[in-house]
Amino acid sequence: MAIELSRVEEFALIRLNRPQALNALSFQLVEDLSRAIDQVAASDARALLVTGAGEKAFCAGADIAELSGRTLAQTKRGAELGQAAMDKITRLPMPSVAIVNGYAFGGGLELALACTFRLVTPNAKLGLPEIKLGLIPGYGGTQRLPRAVGEARALEMILSAKALDAQTALAWGLANRVVDGDALAAGIAFAREFSRFSLPALGFARDAVERALDAPLHEGLRIEADLSTLAFQLDDAHEGMDAFMNKRKPAFKDR
Repeated sequence: MAIELSRVEEFALIRLNRPQALNALSFQLVEDLSRAIDQVAASDARALLVTGAGEKAFCAGADIAELSGRTLAQTKRGAELGQAAMDKITRLPMPSVAIVNGYAFGGGLELALACTFRLVTPNAKLGLPEIKLGLIPGYGGTQRLPRAVGEARALEMILSAKALDAQTALAWGLANRVVDGDALAAGIAFAREFSRFSLPALGFARDAVERALDAPLHEGLRIEADLSTLAFQLDDAHEGMDAFMNKRKPAFKDR
């Protein structure tokens, strides 16, 4: 299978498994990815980890051989298919972590951008090189990259096809951490920093931060107040405060 879905302890793991093609995103792979994400959404996983098979590439982007000779309608449907799969990741009830092991170009970077967090290995290279083909990103890169690195740096990357190394990605805010050694183990350790908390509360926090990027401050503060009020209604909020007052560890139930 080009998409492998497995369980690693309390986490779901999606591995792109086309190492001979640098894990490129064929249209069939995108469809399989979308179905795998649906399974993750319906599971009790505490987080989703996404990585690529082999040491060379997380995902080298679209399968270019599939792109030529397509009609306008087919091209539009292809972009919508990819965007829908990436959007499913952003809407998961649990956070997601992209473990970028090597190349993350084009659709590969767009896949990583759809995740909540991005960890990169020292050999990682991240970029949106579509302009070299006379194209532009189509799976959300023009929208999510500016939110991650700012407009000026996003334009620099997209218009010049600039690829970032691991340390530059970290400095620009595109990566959360550079991880050496066993990247999957590092991803699991990173996910454990938040997986013990209430998933509904984590979801409210993610929603508030994401909506802050689209709203003026006064509206964002109103959104925060609404979501904070909802969080107080959770059973987990009562458990968390009671645990604090009684000096014990909380036992969250995700409700």
